Amino acid sequence: MKKALSFTLTALLASGAVSTIAAPEQPKGKLECIAPADPGGGWDFTCRQFASALRQEGLIDKGMQTVNMTGAAGGVAFAHVVSKREGDAGLIVAASSSNATRLAQNQYPGMDENDVTWIGTLGADYAVIAARSDYQYDSITEVVDSIKDNPKSVKFAGGSGILGWDQLNLLQVLNTGGIQVDSLKKLTYLDFNNGATAITQILGGHLDIVVGDMSEVTSFLESGDLKVLAVLAEQRLPAPYEKIQTAKEQGINVVAPNWRGFYMPAGVSEDERQYWINNLNAVYESDYWKDIMKKNALSPFNISGPQLDEFLTHQIGEIRSIFEILR
Repeated sequence: MKKALSFTLTALLASGAVSTIAAPEQPKGKLECIAPADPGGGWDFTCRQFASALRQEGLIDKGMQTVNMTGAAGGVAFAHVVSKREGDAGLIVAASSSNATRLAQNQYPGMDENDVTWIGTLGADYAVIAARSDYQYDSITEVVDSIKDNPKSVKFAGGSGILGWDQLNLLQVLNTGGIQVDSLKKLTYLDFNNGATAITQILGGHLDIVVGDMSEVTSFLESGDLKVLAVLAEQRLPAPYEKIQTAKEQGINVVAPNWRGFYMPAGVSEDERQYWINNLNAVYESDYWKDIMKKNALSPFNISGPQLDEFLTHQIGEIRSIFEILR
């Protein structure tokens, strides 16, 4: 399995925002963003930073509350939106490639991507494999070699659900590095409700390596608590992360950009959808958001509306094909 996990982002990374139309009215009532995990992870980051940007840019005239709704790797929030919030134009939900992974596995029982309304994306967050700064290995190739000798020699953590985005990326890396599927099934991998909790297990010495996204580890890199053994990007990230090696540089051709964006309930009007698309694109183009992207190593990726619908359908299909290989 040598195929890079790129999900056709290459042609889309340079996409500009969809052309805007006259801005529809702000939804009446409260504005709410559901983060489908505990505080501290990528979904929580997406909700809170977007709300901050909306206020900073004067795009809303009232606050937007972030509500953490953990469970089933986004499934609890997805089911809540589908069953109880239809037509609620003031509600958006943080989303990512993790949702696409669960949808590809049919892990949201009785529901699929057509049961909600997809809004757009605010960037791509590349996957990383990280360890404590004093960990014995400094590269992913050393980890692979250790596992070849003993599949139980390294203990892993992730925060996107069993066989979710994080674990999928790990399996891709190890398999592409030469570890057979039978050995992959013997790995010690523990899943937690979010990336922050998984990182806590690493820092506490309970597990060895965390698989997550760049935005989840940046503060720990700055504090010196973590080091990144590999970033799953096409090329090295810009400063201040330019010293981090990609997996590709180390001979493991896996690329895994985790897009970050939003969906909203079904049953909303096109104007209500367009209100959020317009605001998302305005935030994406702002200097305020560009600074957030730089600080958190997010890469350009802005698609919305029907273009996101099409992209998501393709991504879900590609993920399904990868799981077939791993069986």
